[in-house]
Amino acid sequence: MRAYLVEPMIQIRSLTKTFTKNGEKLVVLDHIDLDIATGEFVMLLGESGSGKTTLLNILGSIDTADSGEVLIEGFGDILSASDKRLSEYRNRVVGHIFQTFNLKKIYTAYANVKVPLLFGTVSVRDAHDRIMRALERVGLAGREQFRPPELSEGQCQRVAIARAIVNEPPLLLADEPTGNLDPKTARRIMELLVSLNQDDGVTLLMVTHDVSMLEYAKKTVSLEGGRVTVREK
Repeated sequence: MRAYLVEPMIQIRSLTKTFTKNGEKLVVLDHIDLDIATGEFVMLLGESGSGKTTLLNILGSIDTADSGEVLIEGFGDILSASDKRLSEYRNRVVGHIFQTFNLKKIYTAYANVKVPLLFGTVSVRDAHDRIMRALERVGLAGREQFRPPELSEGQCQRVAIARAIVNEPPLLLADEPTGNLDPKTARRIMELLVSLNQDDGVTLLMVTHDVSMLEYAKKTVSLEGGRVTVREK
């Protein structure tokens, strides 16, 4: 897997996001500034509703902001990018890992991992090789024809991680990836994520409510009242 962007990978400048609930304006992200270097493992912490997932979704181009900039090294500002450029960003630069796995139950592990490749231009042979490499990377070689109901929750999360890395993105965004897992399985998933970060050079941002997960990251970003507090080990 390659990490082809140079640091700082992400520069967030004066990022603002508001929601309206029951006629009241809620400021979730209040002109925040944040730098994330290539190869960093960053934990996003905060109470429910503090804006952790919102920030992750903006970085993943799933959500938009009211104002500000999100500058990706080698790509530019994703908030002002065209739809075509954003499609390229989603396909080449960023991979998503979700708490609920988001797998198609009728698809095999192989077919689930293949989904991101359907939006690119890779050949059938190259796609097959990428899928098999991704499944092997997450420890699921030999399970490619199993469907989610035939797999454990930990294995389903590994399929979801394989899907996220099949395009070899330099950036992974993980939203509570251990939230539905028992402690033993959660630790195994974290060890896999640490390996992707340390061995493969992937930049990793992870949302969590579990303070026991902080041991894995070198930087913690706490969200409260729309503002960020950064702590580094």
